[in-house]
Amino acid sequence: MFKPNRKFRRDYHRIFQKDPIAANMLLLLAELADEKGQVATTDEELAVLMAARFNDPEEYAFGRATE
Repeated sequence: MFKPNRKFRRDYHRIFQKDPIAANMLLLLAELADEKGQVATTDEELAVLMAARFNDPEEYAFGRATE
């Protein structure tokens, strides 16, 4: 199970300020990656997983305000 460390959260926050959807895609990919960091999926599957994982793809995933 993926547990984000402080560095990942900082990177996520920095990216989120510029592009919230990209930051949440990064989080989704990190959650899906295996021990080698590989993700075996298609673009269509990613779209379905993104919709299932996030109620709002532009919402901050760690539960605190960004501003």
